[in-house]
Amino acid sequence: MLCTSRTRAGPTPTGGGSLDSVPGRIPPRHVREVGVVVSQAQGKHRVVVIGSGFGGLFGTQALDRSDIEVTMIAATSHHLFQPLLYQVATGILSEGEIAPPTREVLSRQKNAQVLLGEVTDIDLDAKTVTHELLGRRSVTSYDSLLVAAGAGQSYFGNDQFAEFAPGMKSIDDALELRGRIFGAFEMAEVLATKGENVDHLLTFVVVGAGPTGVEMAGQIAELAHRTLKRDFTAISTRDARVILMDAAPQVLPPFGEKLGEKSKKELEKLGVEVQLGAMVTDVGERGLTVKDKDGTERSIAAVTKIWAAGVQASPLGKTLAEQSGASLDRAGRIGVNPDLTLPGHPDVFVVGDMIALDHLPGVAQVAIQGAKHAAKQIKRGLDGKEAGEPFKYFDKGSMATISRFRAVASIGSIKITGFIAWVMWLAVHLVYMTGFKNRLTALGHWLISFLGRGRAERTSTEQQIFARAAIKRLKGGASDLVSAPGAHEAAEALLRVTREELEDRAAEETRLTDSGERGRQTV
Repeated sequence: MLCTSRTRAGPTPTGGGSLDSVPGRIPPRHVREVGVVVSQAQGKHRVVVIGSGFGGLFGTQALDRSDIEVTMIAATSHHLFQPLLYQVATGILSEGEIAPPTREVLSRQKNAQVLLGEVTDIDLDAKTVTHELLGRRSVTSYDSLLVAAGAGQSYFGNDQFAEFAPGMKSIDDALELRGRIFGAFEMAEVLATKGENVDHLLTFVVVGAGPTGVEMAGQIAELAHRTLKRDFTAISTRDARVILMDAAPQVLPPFGEKLGEKSKKELEKLGVEVQLGAMVTDVGERGLTVKDKDGTERSIAAVTKIWAAGVQASPLGKTLAEQSGASLDRAGRIGVNPDLTLPGHPDVFVVGDMIALDHLPGVAQVAIQGAKHAAKQIKRGLDGKEAGEPFKYFDKGSMATISRFRAVASIGSIKITGFIAWVMWLAVHLVYMTGFKNRLTALGHWLISFLGRGRAERTSTEQQIFARAAIKRLKGGASDLVSAPGAHEAAEALLRVTREELEDRAAEETRLTDSGERGRQTV
């Protein structure tokens, strides 16, 4: 859902040189030394945008048609419409419909360049951003910086839970969860034919009763009780348990008590077990341990767990705080000035989920409006106008779906539930999706899923389920799976030998065909 989402060919940055390039020298546009790229200006104001989420994308687009060079640096090559991740995880939408390539989205913006890489450091004094891609390190200079790196999943200090209870913050997360959810039914079918107990496979636990958790629990319930009920023979998917739990005393606290209670009743009608006042104390491969409000502990056997209980701001917030002296709250959000600039650094703007200002919620609209505000301030400064205007957030309301034809919406003092709220939810999400093609295909998939029983995207693989955990067990992560920079000589020599063998084999195949010798008996 949009309003509760957590937040992520033209001129190339001119100039270049090593970190110790000689002042006054006019270097080529890019000079590479030991895997490092340093961009330096030759005139135009350089804006670096970190992140390709709502803040990063809308901030970049707001700088279009300006005499500015914009470089977006992001850890993914796509812009993620995060509010609909749960629909990818439950087979309604494909990943492409909610994650269009950032380059494609910005292809007509002539002053924007996109670089793929994980930002590992920001030097406020040198005005540089360091980023890495599979061990290749680059450094990009800026005149103004817009940091919209968003937030990740928080396990409240229990990061070991992540291995068995994935969050839902990325396409990788959604695809892994799709594999885990549909894979649980497949495994249950196999074990049931052998007469084994499959209760732990048909129990799905969603931790966190905020908008993401509510939407996820509702869709899993629909999947089990409606979509899949005719697809298996050894098991009855309608017997599946879907548990939504939270340590809080109500569902959807940001929506108020009335809508929270209404949502709880609607979930229970779907067959979801809502367990409130329940705090997760341990998570393992085959289950989890829960402590209730009265202090009693109990165990729940469940292979599939989904974590939707909290967020933690990007670690770049800590990097900025250490250099600027700005405050950090418990969620890693950084204290910024009223105009969204970093204290002591009027050239650095921070937006979205990363900021702690006036109790702003971690929703998409805060990131979008904040990024547009930052872009406006940058352009005002370049035009010689007074900048520093305080950011004013306009709350457009919040929405959450419970199931098909059921949703809740809070717009100021207006509270809407049921079918009307659901139609409003559809309309708002269609408007904010990127690209006409994605809107059209999403609408088609919604018709299939909501009016019919189908799910267009049920494909899952072992790689989806296990790749994340496998890569994390490598010391250097994915970088361990590729060669180090410059380590190509031996591979090239081997390639030459292989090429000769392939050419000889191809020539022989051609001779056999042309001579008609295939299938001919030899004496």
